Amino acid sequence: MKILGKYPNVRLRRNRKYDWTRRLVAENNLTVNDLILPIFVTEGKNKIESIKSMPGAYRYSLDKMNHVVNKASKLGIPLVAIFPHTSNKKKNSLGTEALNEDNLVCQAIRKIKKNNPNIGVMADVALDPYTSHGHDGILKKKEILNDETVEILSEQAVIQAEMGCDVIAPSDMMDGRIGIIRKALDKNNFKNVQILSYAAKYSSNFYGPFRNAIGSKQKSKINKKSYQMDYRNSNEALREVALDIKEGADFVMVKPGLPYLDVIKSVKENFKIPVFVYQVSGEYSMITNAIKKGVLDSEAAIESLMSFKRSGASAIVTYFALDIAKKISS
Repeated sequence: MKILGKYPNVRLRRNRKYDWTRRLVAENNLTVNDLILPIFVTEGKNKIESIKSMPGAYRYSLDKMNHVVNKASKLGIPLVAIFPHTSNKKKNSLGTEALNEDNLVCQAIRKIKKNNPNIGVMADVALDPYTSHGHDGILKKKEILNDETVEILSEQAVIQAEMGCDVIAPSDMMDGRIGIIRKALDKNNFKNVQILSYAAKYSSNFYGPFRNAIGSKQKSKINKKSYQMDYRNSNEALREVALDIKEGADFVMVKPGLPYLDVIKSVKENFKIPVFVYQVSGEYSMITNAIKKGVLDSEAAIESLMSFKRSGASAIVTYFALDIAKKISS
């Protein structure tokens, strides 16, 4: 980059002196349109359960969920993402509850689209909320089976689309699933249902609080490193994204967020496709706890989200969505 001018003719601080000037020359801005609100749902009625590992986050029974969705809709948040806390009684080694049209996610989708038809609904396509071992696919002889898992995922995607889901979000990291899911959706006349691929989902240490929230803590000694990405790699992320775009992804996701700003930037610059980022539970909990203890100012939450915008993110899945939307609106 060629530097133009020199001191004292050029004083960059002149553009920082006043609030109105700073707002005029801001290179990036965070708006409500950038936010996706994750919502945890649980069985039962009249339930709002706090999540110990995620201060300020809750699980909602379906009758209480609509109140949260109403808030999001009134604030202008464009999309909500549903994550189920499934009873252990309904889990098994094959995750068959994923194909139940009356599972928590399917019920939630129907309720939201009935009461708030103008807000978008996103649902993960993966088996980990439904498997007794906590993996995202079928486990056999210490291996997560790829092709057999993808068959189930494509059925799950079609069922969610039938319920009214707007954005199908495969988060499993099986090879080839985007193309097979796209074909299944198209075959069943869901050509306009969008696919958000968790294309660059890393095997990360920042997922712990989320797994507590949905009750999917891994019970198998086999870890997820055989299908989720190695956090030492970035070029591999570009290969994953390229394949998913070719197979029919409408958007791609980088997950987690803050430790992978370089990946977000690289994906955006290389593919010019809408790039979403998930500020995961571990990131949220670290920032929230630091704010509660006075270690960080509350502005740190907005600063963290702005870093995603600078790196090229089009939208951000964040547990701060409601609070940030309120601040922006006020």
